[in-house]
Amino acid sequence: MQDLKHLTRKKRFSGFGFSSSSNRRLMTVRGNDSRRFSLPTGKRREQLKHLLLFLAIVLGLTPVCLVVFQKAPHAAKAMAEVLRSQLNSPPALVEAAKLPPASSFQAACQLLNSATATGEDLTAQTAAGETILYTIRGDLQKRVHDFMAANQVPYGVFVAIEPSSGRVLAMTAHSSVDPQWAQGAFFDLYPMASLFKIVTASAALENNKITPETVIEFRGNSYSENPRYWEASPRGKNNRMDVTYAMGKSINPVYGRVAADIAGKASVLESIHKFGFNQALLPGTPAKQSKAAEPQSTHELMLMGAGLDHEVKISPLHAALIMAAIANGGRMMSPGLTEKVTDARGSDKTIHATREIRQLVSPETASSLTRMLCSTVTSGTSRKAFHDRQGRPRLDVEIAAKTGSINGTDPRGHYSWFAAFAPARNPRIALVALVINQDKWKIKSSQVGEQALQEFFGK
Repeated sequence: MQDLKHLTRKKRFSGFGFSSSSNRRLMTVRGNDSRRFSLPTGKRREQLKHLLLFLAIVLGLTPVCLVVFQKAPHAAKAMAEVLRSQLNSPPALVEAAKLPPASSFQAACQLLNSATATGEDLTAQTAAGETILYTIRGDLQKRVHDFMAANQVPYGVFVAIEPSSGRVLAMTAHSSVDPQWAQGAFFDLYPMASLFKIVTASAALENNKITPETVIEFRGNSYSENPRYWEASPRGKNNRMDVTYAMGKSINPVYGRVAADIAGKASVLESIHKFGFNQALLPGTPAKQSKAAEPQSTHELMLMGAGLDHEVKISPLHAALIMAAIANGGRMMSPGLTEKVTDARGSDKTIHATREIRQLVSPETASSLTRMLCSTVTSGTSRKAFHDRQGRPRLDVEIAAKTGSINGTDPRGHYSWFAAFAPARNPRIALVALVINQDKWKIKSSQVGEQALQEFFGK
C-alpha cells in the first residue's frame, strides 16, 4: 500500500466523481511568478473531506489487517488441531465400547459358594439385585460334594459337562487339609498322568497309523516306567497287546511305543496343539493354560506318550472339556456356567448360548476313542468301582472312561484321575474327578465318578 504523498502525485481520483476540468490548480499571484494551490469550495470541498476520511480509515486499518494476515496460518493450524481432535475422539469411544464386559463365567464362579439349591436348580443373587440361574444340577453337585466331605479327602475336585452344549452340570471341590484350596481347584494345573494316553492315541488314529484293533509288541512289565525296556526284542518272546485293551488297563509301554514308533513326534505335537495345550483355550474363565513342553529325545517322547511326564499339566475344567469333546464327535464346546441372568424387574438379561471352540479330532477318531475307552470300565482299571462283588454292573449304562495315577508335589500326594462320559453311544454327561490322597488313602477318583453317575442316571 502506498502512503499519502505518493497518492497526491497521481491523477486525482476521477473514480470518486472529480471531473478533468477541476484539475486546474495554478493561480497567478499579483506582483510575482510564484504558484500555489487553490482551496476547493462548495461541493468539491465536501467531496475532498469524504475522500480524506476514507483514506484515514484505510490507513488506520492497515496495521490491523497486517497482523491478521500474519496470524492467519497459526490460527488455521490451531483450528485444524481442534477439528482433528474432535474427529479422532469418536474412534476412541468406539474402542472403549469394544472392550469385553466382565466375564459372566467368572462372576458366577465368585458367587457359587453362596448359591442356594432348590431341587435341581441352583441360584445366586448379585449385589445389583440380579438373579443368576446356574447350569449346574443342584442334586448332582450336592451328592458329589457330600461324598468327598464324608470321606474327608485331603484334596478332591469334580467337574461335569453336558457334551452337546458345554453347560457345566457340576463344579465342586473339597479339602480336609486346606479349605482355601477348593476355591481355585477347577482352574489350577495338575500332572495329567495317563489321561494323556488319549492324546497319544488320537495322534495315531488321526493319521491312520492304528485302529482300535492294532496289536503292539513290547518288552518288560506292563506298568514299567522306564522306556529303556519297552522296545520289542528282534528275537521275539515279546508281550503283545491291542491298543483297546491297553487303554483300559493303562499299559505304559504300549502307549510309549505308539507315541515314539508309530505316531511320531510331529503327530504328537500336532495333537497336543489341537487339544489346547500351551495356549489361551478358555478366555473368559479363570482356567490356567495347560502345559505340555516339546520332548527333546525319544526317551522323553515315550514318557510323555505313556502319561509319565510330570510336567504335562492340565486343569480339571480343561480335562472335562476334552472328554465332552470326544463324546460330542470331536467338537469342543465353550463352557457355560450361567443358564440365565434375571434383573430386578424380572427381565432375562442373558441366556446361555452354545458355542463351539474347535474340532479336536474327526468324528471317526472320536468314535474309535469311544470304543477304546469303554474297556476301562468293562475290563480295565475302573472295573471294581462299577461292578459289585459278584461282577454285576452297578449301572445299566455303557461308560467310556480313562484313569490316571501319578505322584505330585503341589499339593503333595498321590494323584488319582477319573475321566468319563455316558452313555457311551449317546452321551449326556462328561465328567472328571481328581482325588489327591496323602499318607493314608481315603477314596479313589473312580468312586467319585461312580457316585456322580449314580445320581445323574437316577439311582
